[in-house]
Amino acid sequence: MSDSNQLTAAQRADLRTVAAMIVPASDEYKVPGADDAAIQADMLATLGRDTALVAQALDRLADLAGKPLAELDDARRDAVAREFRGHGGAAAATLVRVVLQCYYRDDRVLRSLGLELRAPFPKGHVLPEGDWSLLDPVRERGGVLRRAT
Repeated sequence: MSDSNQLTAAQRADLRTVAAMIVPASDEYKVPGADDAAIQADMLATLGRDTALVAQALDRLADLAGKPLAELDDARRDAVAREFRGHGGAAAATLVRVVLQCYYRDDRVLRSLGLELRAPFPKGHVLPEGDWSLLDPVRERGGVLRRAT
């Protein structure tokens, strides 16, 4: 298994392959696949505490395949993925979550879903820059002191 802070080159290639299997590109909807370079970069940059489970999932896939998943033909790759899905446990769930999480926060994907590229609040209620008047009731209330236990 890889160091908990990074994936090996083979694991990164397999992550790209798995991501493309989970969410392929679509010309019809004009969205990239989850194997897109920007989405992959986001995945690698934000793995954090999920790195160990993702590495475990990728290693298990490679073990089932007998070689890196990226080197398999489509039919064998699908068979390995089906076998892994049935017995992958938390590592499989984490791998899928990481792929989908990064995919669905990509701006191109959000636009294709008709979502705005900003937080949904205040939703049309634009506040002037530096206007802190919403905090006036809090400031008027004064400090609240409580005994620490």
